[in-house]
Amino acid sequence: MGRVTERRKVIRIRDGVVSSRPDTLVAEEPMEIRLNGKPLAITMRTPGDDFALAAGFLVSEGVLAGRQDLQNMVYCAGATAEGANTYNVVDVKTVPGVVIPDITLERNVYTTSSCGLCGKASLDAVRTTARWPVADTPPVQVSPELLASLPDRLRAAQRVFDRTGGLHAAALFSEEGELLDVREDVGRHNAVDKLVGRALQNGELPLSRAILLVSGRASFELAQKAVMAGIPVLAAVSAPSSLAVDLAAETGLTLVGFLRGSSMNVYAGEDRIAVRAAAAQG
Repeated sequence: MGRVTERRKVIRIRDGVVSSRPDTLVAEEPMEIRLNGKPLAITMRTPGDDFALAAGFLVSEGVLAGRQDLQNMVYCAGATAEGANTYNVVDVKTVPGVVIPDITLERNVYTTSSCGLCGKASLDAVRTTARWPVADTPPVQVSPELLASLPDRLRAAQRVFDRTGGLHAAALFSEEGELLDVREDVGRHNAVDKLVGRALQNGELPLSRAILLVSGRASFELAQKAVMAGIPVLAAVSAPSSLAVDLAAETGLTLVGFLRGSSMNVYAGEDRIAVRAAAAQG
C-alpha cells in the first residue's frame, strides 16, 4: 500500500514572497468494512494496516475476541462499477459459531477522521459490553516520570507526521516503558484500532499489561476501545471528555490527560500511579 501520503501543488507565502511548490499531504480515503459479506461500517482513514484496522474495529464492536474468531480478511474485488479493486473495501469473515450483531440500517456505523464513531441508534448501543474486565493482576504500576517520558518517544516514532504534519498517532507501551507498537492515521480512533487489530492478529489480546498513549484528546470512544482490548491505562496529551472519565471510573480504567512535560491530570484509576505521596504533601 503506497497511498499513505500524496503530493499536491501549494502556493507558499512567506514574508510577502509568493512561490509555488509541491507539498506532501497525508492521504485520506474511505474504507468500507464488511462482516461476512454484509456492509457494517465506513471509516475515513489513512490507507495502510487496513486489515488490522478492520480487526481492531470489530474488537471494539464486541464481534472479535481473538484470532481464533477470525477466518480471513480480503480486499473485495469488483468494488467499482468497472470491476476494479480499489483496496477500500475489506470483508472480514468470522469462523462458524461467532455471534454476529444484528446488522441493520439503524446499526450501520459511519466514522469520520474528526469525530470518530457517529450514527449509532442510541447511547446504550455505544456502551459495548467488554469481554474482559480491566482487571490486571497484580495491578500495573506506573510512575509519573515514566508517563512523562512517553509523549516524546511517541513523537520520535511518528515517521509520516514528520513528512506531513497531519497525522494522529497511538502507541502501546509496556509497564516498564518499552515501546511495543505505534500506528499513525488521520483519525486517532483508527490509529487505536490498528494497534488493537495487530494485537489480535498476533494473539496478544487482552492487552492487560499495556499502556495506551494517544495524541490529542481522550474521547469516550477511545476509552471504550481501551476497555474492549483489556488495556488498564489510557493516557492522552490533551483533555478527556466527561463521558470518557465516567466510563473510566465505571470500568476501572486509569485515565490520564494533559500529559505534557512533567505535568498531567489523573482523572480515574489513580491507584495505578504513584500520586498519593505527592497529593498528601500538597
